Amino acid sequence: MAFFKKFGEKLKSLFTGRKIDESFFEELEDALLEGDLGSRITDEVITELREDAKREKIEDAAGLREKMKEILSSYIGAYDLNKMDKSSLKVWMILGVNGVGKTTTIAKMGKYFDKKGERVLFAAADTFRAAAVDQLDIHAERLNMRIVKQKMGSDPGAVVFDAITSSQAQGDTLILADTAGRMHNKENLMKELQKIDKIIKGKGIQGENYQKFLVIDATTGQNGLSQATLFNEAVSLDGVILTKYDSAAKGGALIQIGKFLRLPIVFVCTGEKYDDIKPFDKEEFIDSLMGNAKE
Repeated sequence: MAFFKKFGEKLKSLFTGRKIDESFFEELEDALLEGDLGSRITDEVITELREDAKREKIEDAAGLREKMKEILSSYIGAYDLNKMDKSSLKVWMILGVNGVGKTTTIAKMGKYFDKKGERVLFAAADTFRAAAVDQLDIHAERLNMRIVKQKMGSDPGAVVFDAITSSQAQGDTLILADTAGRMHNKENLMKELQKIDKIIKGKGIQGENYQKFLVIDATTGQNGLSQATLFNEAVSLDGVILTKYDSAAKGGALIQIGKFLRLPIVFVCTGEKYDDIKPFDKEEFIDSLMGNAKE
């Protein structure tokens, strides 16, 4: 599937059959800004390409294509799922603002890891919205997975505490904890996340076994960077999961998140079905940005 189709086609045309001149760099700058790479990264990319062209006496834009790929590739990384310890309990706290698809993403991850041999438990820690608990409960039933939940308005930290206690007794290996769709600019809600964070660590789940992943809508553009920055400041994120990862997305926000926050991308979601999830493929991502994606 060709992701970031419009943006990729634009870059592909720029690097095909063009001489390197000032108009080339101006058009490239416009394209990168339009693709949500932001002014700082755009300036850095343009400056580095100018220097490469001058130093190596490159006259055709095609000669800078690989240079461009190398630069973009250096900004972003993929989360290494192979480092997961399947023999001990892991807790993944799934975060994000309203509407990004956290609960559905958790269901997709649950099925993915169930196939990998993990014993998955859902923790319905979004207790501020009754529909969220009900939704996760329905997913758990459909997928035949255990779930720990409490009534609406309960302490989210208590749900996570109970989930860990239950998993330690039952031999589960992975807890996927849903959290409320907190607006990232509300300080009191960030404090609530920090409280849950302390509870998890207090139950002895630390290091690689405790991960905090932010779910971001791939179509949100640069707002994704601001969301990631503020959540990262609150609970030190370990990675990012992308929903709505299709041709409508621009992709530049991921470059910014990778460059400035050094956060790897864990999964990308491409549809509504449980199987519409896959580990992030860095090479596929860069090829899509450059207009070389496989259909």
